[in-house]
Amino acid sequence: MNLKSIKQPFIETFPGDFSKNPIQRNTPKVMFSTIDPVGFEDPELIIFNEKLSKEIGLGKLDGDTNFLVGNNLPENIKTYATAYAGHQFGNWAGQLGDGRAILAGEIENKKGQKTEIQWKGAGATPYSRHADGRAVLRSSVREYLMSEAMHHLGIPTTRALSLSFTGENVVRDMMYSGNPQEEKGAVVVRTAESFLRFGHFELMSAQKEIDTLQKLADFTITNYFPEISSVGEQKYKDFFQSVCTKTADLMVEWFRVGFVHGVMNTDNMSILGLTIDYGPFSMMDEYDLNFTPNTTDLPGRRYAFGKQGQISQWNLWQLANALFPLIKDENFLEETLNHYGTYFWKAHDQMLCNKFGFDELKESDEEFFINWQGLMQELHLDYTLFFNLLEKIDNISDIKTEFNKISYTFFDESKSNKLENFLQIYKTRLEKNIISREESLDLMRKTNPKFLLRNYLVFECIEEINEGKTEILDKLIKALENPYKEIFPEFSTKRPSSYDDISGCSMLSCSS
Repeated sequence: MNLKSIKQPFIETFPGDFSKNPIQRNTPKVMFSTIDPVGFEDPELIIFNEKLSKEIGLGKLDGDTNFLVGNNLPENIKTYATAYAGHQFGNWAGQLGDGRAILAGEIENKKGQKTEIQWKGAGATPYSRHADGRAVLRSSVREYLMSEAMHHLGIPTTRALSLSFTGENVVRDMMYSGNPQEEKGAVVVRTAESFLRFGHFELMSAQKEIDTLQKLADFTITNYFPEISSVGEQKYKDFFQSVCTKTADLMVEWFRVGFVHGVMNTDNMSILGLTIDYGPFSMMDEYDLNFTPNTTDLPGRRYAFGKQGQISQWNLWQLANALFPLIKDENFLEETLNHYGTYFWKAHDQMLCNKFGFDELKESDEEFFINWQGLMQELHLDYTLFFNLLEKIDNISDIKTEFNKISYTFFDESKSNKLENFLQIYKTRLEKNIISREESLDLMRKTNPKFLLRNYLVFECIEEINEGKTEILDKLIKALENPYKEIFPEFSTKRPSSYDDISGCSMLSCSS
């Protein structure tokens, strides 16, 4: 691999703690701390994303897997963890930071595209908050697979370069139930254009390090927002508006495929509008606006599926507060954030138009969408499979039987009648399209995935890898690389009832 091309412009730009001291502590007035990966004596590579490695400029693996767990690093790689703050479940949490992530730096490919590279699970940092900085296999498999699944769905995300056993066991209390157990340890190498979060800006603003805050904003704009050419306060206004737009667009994409993040704290919000930090996430099976996959989010369900739009706006309010020393225009920030809802809902409804195969958004469609949401929840229909079946509606003779197959409850006569009434309304709405039926279907096929990485599939994959097998992993990789095709029909079914109450298949905790 081309390791000599990895550089660390971040630590050359900002104030930092160069002590390499892993003791967990506050590090005021700095944006990073240098820290060495802990090192592992007997690691084992599980999977390597060679295509991604070539794309970002690292090249082929060439048999040496040391870098993938942070072992025996060349001198040019100066490793570090960044400091940031955040609001967690609506409350100010103060300094947080990369508790399980250690950055190797940045690499540039032949096209001039830059990518940051970091290990997750390679040891403690000053920001580990009384934890060990390690990661377990199950969380690492989940992150590897889901970040790659999101990429192939066309959704902005961090990506996964490799997954390795560390050769160590890690003790975790998976459900915070007072029953800790040993699990196999693992390290994921993940990549992104940048891992900067809302929380990086919040930390500097909260500490009143305004010069560093401005330097951070300038650094971010120069490197990641080349379309911004304005100067002075207007530059920071344009920056904030762009972050709002990227965030809204990301939320709409989450709604399109039924992705639920599970822990949308401000420290888990990417400044570039990427899906970041795959913890207690889930792809939605049964359609439910109130669904959260995170046991830590109960009973309030702050981060439920249907609330992700408004929570993203709340998080942007916190970013606005952090950037206020640079923007200094309360009316502008308020107007921008008020407009956020208008922009989001217009984009959201246009997305639903595409899912249903409508050529344009009509005024009457809002009522149609509301009725559809009510039907989905009352009939407990599978979100993805509903739209897959809707594409075949012209050729279905027995509506009740086919839709009953994708329901998580039994259809009685009343429910069957409601479904048939809705489908008749849908067909009437399709007749208002100017585009042909084939064009409508083509729009649906491009918008509605045939394969989603459901939690029960990841659970099965983790169980198999624990046994030293990779058959399911190999199949899932092929399926997630082609999400708009039905390569494996057995994956295009609703979650089996046998997985309803198994931890890791429907509900998860924030535990690694």
